[in-house]
Amino acid sequence: MSRTVEFLFDFGSPASYLAWTQLPRIAADTDAEIVWRPILLGGIFKATGNTPPLAVPAKGRHLLLDLARFAKRYGVPMNFNPHFPINTLQLMRGAIGYLGSEQFDRYMTAMFEGIWVHQKDLGKPEVVAEVLEAAGLSSEEFQHLIGSDEVKERLKTSTEEAVKRGVFGAPSFFVGDQLYFGQDRLDFIAEALAAN
Repeated sequence: MSRTVEFLFDFGSPASYLAWTQLPRIAADTDAEIVWRPILLGGIFKATGNTPPLAVPAKGRHLLLDLARFAKRYGVPMNFNPHFPINTLQLMRGAIGYLGSEQFDRYMTAMFEGIWVHQKDLGKPEVVAEVLEAAGLSSEEFQHLIGSDEVKERLKTSTEEAVKRGVFGAPSFFVGDQLYFGQDRLDFIAEALAAN
């Protein structure tokens, strides 16, 4: 399998959640592999001078309508989180820590659905612990992972590398050297993968 799509994401991005619900099907249909790239969206915004869409009220209202439309189109549950924005630093360190392990998929599901389906306040460590345990993951192991200097450095490096490659928000995708931004570009990604 030589086709790959890199998926740069942050759990705090509702569009990243929607992309996550669709990307495995696209990868399967095009015989492609997903390369998971956890990044810290706050770090991306700071480095690029970008701002969250909800910072502009009219744009924010439109985005919420669009997200609901896409969730309906995809046939997936989505409930905007009343605790938004959530500080995802610990959660993204967890994604880096679990990356490549057999727990990674369970962790991804627990975090994305915890925020965007079950409306959990995953900015609170005690809520994160509850969600992890409910998913069959050890909250103690999670604390150990996110406290690791290696994990902290890997997330920082992943975010810095994304900025160097032109990333300014999440979700972002690379097929080869071509950058695609936004979950509403999934059709272009599928086309690019099918053409490779």
